[in-house]
Amino acid sequence: MDNRAEVREFLMSRRAKLAPEQAGLPAGTGRRVAGLRRSEVAMLADVSVEYYAKLERGGIAGASAAVLDAVARALQLDDTERAHLFDLVRAADGIPVSGRQRRRSGKSPAARPSLHWALEAFTDGVAVVRNAQSDVIAFNALGRAFYSPLIGDGGRTPNFARFQFLDPVSRDFYPDWDLFADMCVAMMRAEAGRDPHNRAMQDLVGELSTQSETFRRLWGAHNVRTHGAGTKRFHHPVVGELTLAFEEFAVTAEPGHVLLVYTAEPGSPSAERLRLLASWAAEHPDAAVDAADASADAGR
Repeated sequence: MDNRAEVREFLMSRRAKLAPEQAGLPAGTGRRVAGLRRSEVAMLADVSVEYYAKLERGGIAGASAAVLDAVARALQLDDTERAHLFDLVRAADGIPVSGRQRRRSGKSPAARPSLHWALEAFTDGVAVVRNAQSDVIAFNALGRAFYSPLIGDGGRTPNFARFQFLDPVSRDFYPDWDLFADMCVAMMRAEAGRDPHNRAMQDLVGELSTQSETFRRLWGAHNVRTHGAGTKRFHHPVVGELTLAFEEFAVTAEPGHVLLVYTAEPGSPSAERLRLLASWAAEHPDAAVDAADASADAGR
């Protein structure tokens, strides 16, 4: 796969973000580029200007780990950005990240009973499994009620990115919508770098780029990040405001799939609202559809 444009745009975007002062260099006058010059990155990385220019043009295949580390230090890449750079080089070299191509089984992991048993063991928190392109393929009971605005009428596989950028209800569900949008695209960028042959991801990026100007702008920024852990705010159509902590875990039986768990601080108002939501869901067999309808009505 020819990923020279991806390499070029990623390196140029990182160089543009780094001011000379941040790199310990004099700003000077008459600068015609944002951030560092190519020559300055080359100097900081201790490589020739010609060699760095070749890398930035996308000719990164065969670059050694030592050179990549030097470039990463020069550009002050964080751990996720550095990993993304190495992923781009592996793609240029034709080497899968894992050392072998990911197997794409014709059978969905959502059909595996043990996965559902594991999810349902989470009784006080939201638990969902998503794949690399942000399709949500399995929920626990509380997860189905919590993500009812995302699930909608069940006519299509729920997808975090599609909901974020194409469904106006997401702006009510996510009080920090802009932050969520940045995170969503940056995680997709990182996933695309890890598995550049993922056709479903390519199709999703094409769909969102066509239909959302905000997505196009964020995708063009070439920012990358991992999810990991943190805290997020939500506004649920049934129980209102929630502040939840999240943890993300790899599903090792399914490469590229992750388990996402949301919990509330014990004794907090959000913990009480999660319990109310669980009770509400137990009393409403069609909870996902009912809540989705309520959310859609609120967004009109």
